[in-house]
Amino acid sequence: MKMHIMIAEDEQLAREELVYLLEREKDVKLLPSAETGDQLVELYKEHDPDVIFLDVHMPGIRGVAAAKKIMELAYIKPPLFIFTTAYDDYAVEAFEIEAVDYMLKPYDTARFQTAMHRLRKRMQQSVSSKGMDANQHMASSAKLLVDDEDRTIVLSPDAIYYAVPHKRMLEIHTEDRIIYSKMTLQELEKKLQGHAFFRTHRSYLVNLNHIQEITPWFNGASNITLKDEKQTKIPVSRTARKHLFDLFGS
Repeated sequence: MKMHIMIAEDEQLAREELVYLLEREKDVKLLPSAETGDQLVELYKEHDPDVIFLDVHMPGIRGVAAAKKIMELAYIKPPLFIFTTAYDDYAVEAFEIEAVDYMLKPYDTARFQTAMHRLRKRMQQSVSSKGMDANQHMASSAKLLVDDEDRTIVLSPDAIYYAVPHKRMLEIHTEDRIIYSKMTLQELEKKLQGHAFFRTHRSYLVNLNHIQEITPWFNGASNITLKDEKQTKIPVSRTARKHLFDLFGS
């Protein structure tokens, strides 16, 4: 499987040098490059890269700030970052967001290969972790306690079709009722770790076992149709769609 890599670099010569180095790697697919921090954020939304080689000094949104913004957008699987710069005093800031590596300009071929080795190792760890998560999704069947307005009920995770925030409450939808909980979507998601649930969108947590079909919508997004009586449709963001199909092995 090829790594989809994006370069964010405003200096043409440095950008061309990185393109040259990366094009020689057989497991790399290069995506369009960004020349500013703002352009990077927009290109990230469009192409969903696995890895970004990111210059610390970018016009507009600076490199580390752009990386943090992307990590906020990528609520399912953020890309990996390798920072590039002509200065050596930004390493601490870069590693605060768990960057894979930090390369100084001009690029040294041996140092580039070291960065690629670290990148491949991190990518492999991510694939292994995803496989473990998928196995855990299907294995667990414990009950959980959920507050429902003025009472607490015992609920089977499989009884939940989906959950969505509404006003100041969390609506937890089952086959025949809606539970109104004071917990947040993030809190419910944490309670359901190890079960077959997936964030299709910032506001929706869906039980994978109750999906009937996935249909295209627009701009790369999709809709899920559930198996409930109403044939409820749930939005799937463009970023989430890719990871959803990965979970199903497609």
